[in-house]
Amino acid sequence: MSPAPANPLEYKPLDGGWGWMVVIGAHISIGFAYATPKVLSIFFKDIQQDLGASFSEIALISSIMLAAMYAGGPVSSALVNRFGSRPIVMLGGLLCGLSMITASFGTSIIYLYFCIGVIGGCGLSLNLNASLIIISKYFLTRRPLANGLAMAGSPVFLCVLAPFNQYLLVKFGWRGSLLILGALMLHCCVAGALMRPVALPCKPCSYELKKTEEEQPYNTNTRLRRRFVKNAKKFLDLSLFKDRGFVIYLIGSIMFIFGAYAPIVFLSAYAISRGVEEYSAAYLLSIMGFVDMFVRPGTGLIANSKWIRPRIQYLFGFAMLVNGTCHLVCPLIESYPFLVVYAVFFGVGFGMVFALIFECLMDLMGSQRFPKAVGLVTIIECFPMLLGPPAAGLLVDIYGDYKYLFLMCGAVIFTGGLFLFVMNIYNYHMLEKEKQKQVRASEVEMKQTPEAEMGQTEPEAKEKNGALRDPENTVTLNECELI
Repeated sequence: MSPAPANPLEYKPLDGGWGWMVVIGAHISIGFAYATPKVLSIFFKDIQQDLGASFSEIALISSIMLAAMYAGGPVSSALVNRFGSRPIVMLGGLLCGLSMITASFGTSIIYLYFCIGVIGGCGLSLNLNASLIIISKYFLTRRPLANGLAMAGSPVFLCVLAPFNQYLLVKFGWRGSLLILGALMLHCCVAGALMRPVALPCKPCSYELKKTEEEQPYNTNTRLRRRFVKNAKKFLDLSLFKDRGFVIYLIGSIMFIFGAYAPIVFLSAYAISRGVEEYSAAYLLSIMGFVDMFVRPGTGLIANSKWIRPRIQYLFGFAMLVNGTCHLVCPLIESYPFLVVYAVFFGVGFGMVFALIFECLMDLMGSQRFPKAVGLVTIIECFPMLLGPPAAGLLVDIYGDYKYLFLMCGAVIFTGGLFLFVMNIYNYHMLEKEKQKQVRASEVEMKQTPEAEMGQTEPEAKEKNGALRDPENTVTLNECELI
């Protein structure tokens, strides 16, 4: 079993101090990033009646927003590397606020796609990636706990914004509600102001290195080519696919993302189809979010222990197995009390996965490679994010029953968790085998080097000893030294 990765940075993270204020800022920005696409569904019915859109057209608003949030990962990571997390989160909060405010004046569904889906999704992408990256710079030893507390913003904001948006809808309608929601999302600018850059140790300027670079005869084409390659790597570093652990993680996370959000979207409708009252069905999401609120920081504490930290990849796979099993059992449930039990276990599994999903990537890549890795992961995950809910809705249209939706999502997530378990065992076995092979090779090299030196110098050593005994040679040596 490989231990937690060593710190590749040139400084020791604080693991506290102002870092906890950074966690508060990340809690706010991540909370808006994950909760907003979910709570917008409260306005969908009124928007549909006002604009005359269909259910599928309305559902695309959240899907486009989530897809844009994930697709903007590489751009967000590159901007953070260039300007830092503070201005990027503030810019993301500004985009989110403007997207909701301008959407309140919309008169067509296409206009909402652009304002809420594209502009709002890009703003959420800036908030999410910048927050995750700066946590990896402030924390190392307590990083799982910090990530768990930051990711807990999603269920906290879900529990708060869902009833609050319902209240706003009754009082001000969907247009006035979007105006107020946009003003609230401007608080991400305040959260970004908390993300003070890490104070790095000063490096002495290397004059010889600069001189060497200046003396190299680069032509204009070579400089432009190298600059283009360097900028391209800031957005997409395809060399990460050579890392076996990264590929295993990516496949498992794609399978989870594909089936993660459809059960949340259709849970209330499924409960109503089973004869549950509308308000009671809506409480299922609140129960799930309330449980999720405590599970995420609790999972961070567990993952931070010395027994679990080296095995955190296995804990991630276990969380996916729990989540997938819940969805597979859900179609067998008929009564409301058992649906409440399902919502509780759903919150446990969902919270565990999202408390670990980025921590596991940090564990594999390290703090230095994490910004590029998270950008590549998020842009790939936007495709299953965009396809998952429509595929689940298609099953409902074909069979006229929600149970096939839960069976599909549960099977995909359970398979992904099983895949992570098996492949991580294989990966750690291969890493240990490669490490032992490297140690044996170094030992053989160390043994062969003295033997080779002894075999080559043994006759010379005899001649040298004889020469030292011969007074004539001694004189000759002295004369040579004098010359």
